[in-house]
Amino acid sequence: MKKITFALIACAALFVGSADVFAQGKWGADSAECVKYMSYYKEYYKQKAYDSAIPNWRKAYQLCPATASQNMLIDGAVLVRRLIQKNMNNAEYRDALVDTLLAIHDTRAKYYPKYAQTALNNKGIDMSNYIKSDFNKLYTGYEGIIEANGVGTKPQIFLFDMQAASELYKSGEIDAEKVIALYQRNNDLLEQAPVKNEAEKTQIENIKQDMGSLFAASKVASCDNLIQLFGPRLESEPDDLKLASNIVKVMSSTEDCQNNDVFLKAVTTMYRLEPSANSAYYLFRLHSSMDNMEEAVKYMEEAIASEDSDAEKDAEWNYELATYYYKNGMNAKAIECANTVASNSAELAGKAYFLMGNIWAATRCGGDEVSSRAPFWVACDYMNKAKNADPSLAESANTFISEYSKYFPKAEEAFMYDVTNGQSYTVVCGGMRATTTVRTVK
Repeated sequence: MKKITFALIACAALFVGSADVFAQGKWGADSAECVKYMSYYKEYYKQKAYDSAIPNWRKAYQLCPATASQNMLIDGAVLVRRLIQKNMNNAEYRDALVDTLLAIHDTRAKYYPKYAQTALNNKGIDMSNYIKSDFNKLYTGYEGIIEANGVGTKPQIFLFDMQAASELYKSGEIDAEKVIALYQRNNDLLEQAPVKNEAEKTQIENIKQDMGSLFAASKVASCDNLIQLFGPRLESEPDDLKLASNIVKVMSSTEDCQNNDVFLKAVTTMYRLEPSANSAYYLFRLHSSMDNMEEAVKYMEEAIASEDSDAEKDAEWNYELATYYYKNGMNAKAIECANTVASNSAELAGKAYFLMGNIWAATRCGGDEVSSRAPFWVACDYMNKAKNADPSLAESANTFISEYSKYFPKAEEAFMYDVTNGQSYTVVCGGMRATTTVRTVK
């Protein structure tokens, strides 16, 4: 009971008397005692004698103003975590300690604004570690952190926030619209998050993927739900650009949810109110899903040509257009778009070469035994380029090279047409042209 009382007192001490912190001076009303216990706990802490440090830190924490030392709060968080770990089986005391720990972070954020972002991010991580089933508390806490930190929020906190919201949606405590808005906001903030290195970039991409999986698993974004949710709102607010943009964004990321009247109206509204690269792109998505090829291509070309798209986005869209052409049997157009990608994007070059390899392999040319099989030489050329540009594609590329090589002409067939291994050879077929090297099989 004594320990529980301490935890509650410690938590309360963060707020009691905080109004006159500055009136008391740096060391508080009883400066001698404050300095004494501050010195005691620090000495023990330096020696890693944490059990002895704790009672002295406790006294310092009670006697000293928060402004006396930021290290008192940082060290206190370490010590309270140790107490929590030691008392995991004592639910009441553990919960009181957790509340104290979170309050320490809040106090640091309040009195040391330069480090507020770090303090609140640490609070979020501690919440995820020590609060397991109080989803209201988790949701409220994470939302407060995200509101304060914005793009500076630790990426994993966005995922924790989504988990808490999903649980509250399942229990009927928040509605679908709130979960959808939360998912969109978290996704947008992750997109804007500063990235220092490749490891951080990979971490963010993994979190976005996990968050998307969680969103899908919550079933809040089934297409039927979205139509029921957004349809009436769009009818009543037909000129609300923000609403239309949100509808398009959510529906475009939901499987098989682009071929319906709500999506059509939302995309059309976006394009009508604010023509842009994005609205043109979404019209491409819409018309491609409806097999309106001419309209789809028109809008994608408009999106790529738009001044408000950038080189990275243009490369992504050209690759998507190349894939679209290929699926619709327009191989020459697909090759043209894929070549543009390979020439302008080091990041997507491997995928573009890989696509071109498969396009050439799927191309059927007439003629003799050599000319009809020549596309497979070009296909292997592109597969080699693909794995050189993007080593992650090496295994798949090698598999295709092995398969396509089986269709090379036989040496005796090539000989009959005055073609030999290593010779340069130009393939012209289906509106496509490529120079390759003769290779035969026995």
